[in-house]
Amino acid sequence: MAHCIVAEAEAILDKEYPVLDKGFVRLVDYLGSDERVVQAARVSYGSGTKSYREDAALIDYLLRNEHTSPFEQVVLTFHVKLPIFVARQMIRHRTARLNEISGRYSVMKDDFYVPAPEDVALQSSDNKQGRSNEPLAPEAAEAVRDLLRLGQKESYDDYLRLVNQGIARELARINLPLSLYTEWYWQIDLHNLFHFLKLRLDAHAQKEIREYAQVMFEITKKVAPRCCESFERHILGGLRFSKEELAELKRRLGMAVDAESLSGKALERFEEKLRSGRQL
Repeated sequence: MAHCIVAEAEAILDKEYPVLDKGFVRLVDYLGSDERVVQAARVSYGSGTKSYREDAALIDYLLRNEHTSPFEQVVLTFHVKLPIFVARQMIRHRTARLNEISGRYSVMKDDFYVPAPEDVALQSSDNKQGRSNEPLAPEAAEAVRDLLRLGQKESYDDYLRLVNQGIARELARINLPLSLYTEWYWQIDLHNLFHFLKLRLDAHAQKEIREYAQVMFEITKKVAPRCCESFERHILGGLRFSKEELAELKRRLGMAVDAESLSGKALERFEEKLRSGRQL
């Protein structure tokens, strides 16, 4: 199987893509490409003998029908600087391999995330885990940002005081807040990266992790553009229906259906799914 080199990916290796106020994502390395997925699926050698159209159709077929193993042949390694609370969401994707900077060995930098004024909002009234779509008034938002900065400064000053007293770094760090930036190398195969992106590009995901996911997706397009096109078409831009929802859809299309109608909350969720074009 030939070694895959992608000119577009080579051109952005180690390029720093800024995220949030102080974070970034860099593509450190990659293994494989669209070509590797095709090679693995056909169990062939060399550059392959099929046309671009046939290769794209094969990738489309594999992704649409959930043949996952060929996509696992492509691996990307990212260097990411991100707030700890975003890192704790990313680490839930246990299929990634990572190595993170250690506060036991290193003195942590004075880098903290402060949301932009337009990102400061009240708790959502209809989403228990998210914020309202309406930002606070500028004066109120700035007051929140000042309060966050004050807490971060006090926490970091206390941390440095303990470090300078010779207190063990593993103890001095324990009061540092979730807004502190950390760094890690994060390696994942394309199949599991697509699963991560499906969840973290969704509107229900926290805005900060959506920003990291979007940048990582743009980088991935450089490595495997045809795979990403297929992912956008069938996963990001597609919908999956339950048995009952499918029956409701058939009913609306005038097809004969022998099933109970959706009602109540189930019907509301179905209507919202059709309007928003996303999984609920």
